Amino acid sequence: MRPVLSALALLIAFAAPARAAEVEKCPDMIAGGPTILRAALAADTVRLTFVGHATFLIETPGGVTAVTDYNDYVRAPVVPDVATMNKAHSTHNSLSPQPGIKHLLKGWGDDGKPANWDVTEGDLRVRNVPTNIRDWAGGTEYDGNSIFVFEAAGLCIAHLGHLHHRLTPEHLQQLRHIDVLLAPVDGSYTLGAAGMIETISTVRAPLTIPMHIFGPSTLERFLALAREKFEVKFEGARFVEVSRASLPRKQTVLVLEGR
Repeated sequence: MRPVLSALALLIAFAAPARAAEVEKCPDMIAGGPTILRAALAADTVRLTFVGHATFLIETPGGVTAVTDYNDYVRAPVVPDVATMNKAHSTHNSLSPQPGIKHLLKGWGDDGKPANWDVTEGDLRVRNVPTNIRDWAGGTEYDGNSIFVFEAAGLCIAHLGHLHHRLTPEHLQQLRHIDVLLAPVDGSYTLGAAGMIETISTVRAPLTIPMHIFGPSTLERFLALAREKFEVKFEGARFVEVSRASLPRKQTVLVLEGR
């Protein structure tokens, strides 16, 4: 399987504003992302661009844009219609969101209540499934993370966020069918590599795209395990266009450029 790519080239350009990284050190973290010349998409196709760290730009056939793990360090080259922030950490949420974002969705709740989102913007629907995370004291922060699900063009794309534990049957029931899984593979700050492989197997999405990579050696440790269960392919670009017709028959891990 090789998803159909856009006819226009992807031009890579990095912006320079600097802020000190905090706590979770991210190699080569950048404050800007790839500059994109956006071609029109077919009615059944979604474009996914790996901006960096855990941030993806999602584009729909109707021209709606969403950015995952929106933060002040890694920025997509567009002001998105929808921005999701999966956990309250500096590299996964923003204290200075850009004006013009229509929906800014936090993955954690207030007053002890979990986040609960179900938003439609044009041809994009975004909903969330809360999960727990470890706190800095070694305890549990209940509902401190969200898996965001993006539905467009007949596809369901799940961004696992900063997942720290295996999914329960209740989580899987809330997720429902997933076509594309965006999975953190660092194996330390998030769920361990073996647990992430199990999670990918359990969700059973035809296509998984790694994120939260932290460098080539970390990626290769994950891929060594992934090759035992899945097809592993390299796209050779920061973006891929996906339709239901292009989804692989066997579960596949597709590595995009960037980290």
